[in-house]
Amino acid sequence: MKAAIIGATGYGGAELIRILQHHSEVELSSVHSSSQQGLSIAESYPHLHDIFCEKLDDIDAQLLKEKADVVFLSTPPGISSQITPSLLEEGLKVIDLSGDLRLKNADVYREWYGLEPATGEILSKAIYGLPEWSKEEIKSAQLISNPGCYPTATLLGLTPLVKNQLIDPESIIIDAKSGVSGAGRSPSAISHFSEMNDSLKIYKVNAHKHIPEIEQGLQQLDATIPSITFSTHLIPMTRGIMATIYATAKEPITEKKLRSLFNDAYGEAPFVRVRNEGSYPATKEVYGTNYCDIGVTYDERTGRITVVSVIDNLMKGAAGQAVQNLNIAMGIEETTGLNFVPVYP
Repeated sequence: MKAAIIGATGYGGAELIRILQHHSEVELSSVHSSSQQGLSIAESYPHLHDIFCEKLDDIDAQLLKEKADVVFLSTPPGISSQITPSLLEEGLKVIDLSGDLRLKNADVYREWYGLEPATGEILSKAIYGLPEWSKEEIKSAQLISNPGCYPTATLLGLTPLVKNQLIDPESIIIDAKSGVSGAGRSPSAISHFSEMNDSLKIYKVNAHKHIPEIEQGLQQLDATIPSITFSTHLIPMTRGIMATIYATAKEPITEKKLRSLFNDAYGEAPFVRVRNEGSYPATKEVYGTNYCDIGVTYDERTGRITVVSVIDNLMKGAAGQAVQNLNIAMGIEETTGLNFVPVYP
């Protein structure tokens, strides 16, 4: 099977190259960029020198049909919505890592992203690719919308509680923190070393574009869930997301029952690891992998459930999950190319 990457010069694209170089069923046939056409990918990422030396091609759907079976779109918002229709017309499978196809309501996308949305036809075809909860739909999908990094960590942490109606829908609070690679490769004031080092910043307060994506996922499980409180913080590390989730239990519950619920939910999920009682995950413990580690507890004094969910934002939050979706859609063993041991320390 041949794969192409459009938007290969971003961090997500580079991570896809790293994964696919070790994938037994996929040949990375071409890489594409509208901004660095004609340059070697190694000129953008010297660490790929003598590993993957292909030139960056321009984007042409007809030429892609000759080179690839599946196309990964690792592009900024506003681009994949424009090029996806021509890729689908050529019969290519498409896995979109941008946010263009995640929100089913075009008006909501327009409000939160400030861009024109994809057509209703394209949005209706896009399967939201959270493998642990959408595997059957992914198996037959031609177009997969890869979840965002924060929504992945948050939805994996909340879904067992919401699906089993264990929490007060109005009580959900999500306190999330991310490494600076989540801000992308383009330099900005917020990720500038002298601004970021030795500091902790809250950003996009009540305005993060992943808020409606999380709400959409939760409301598909329970329509009574209203708007959520979701706060994001930037911390001085390269990779990793920790989502600490608080919700009030409808009824008292034991620690044992709560953990059993999560173990049952993810017992067949190869990349979700539920911690034992009293153990809570750290971002370093999933570094460079497709794992989501989850710790959960119940406070009898306050009646609140706390879930701690950690992922590597470039792996389970982007490229790793995209390859997991590829494997499922192509009928390949789900873990193929993703059996990385966390880099530690």
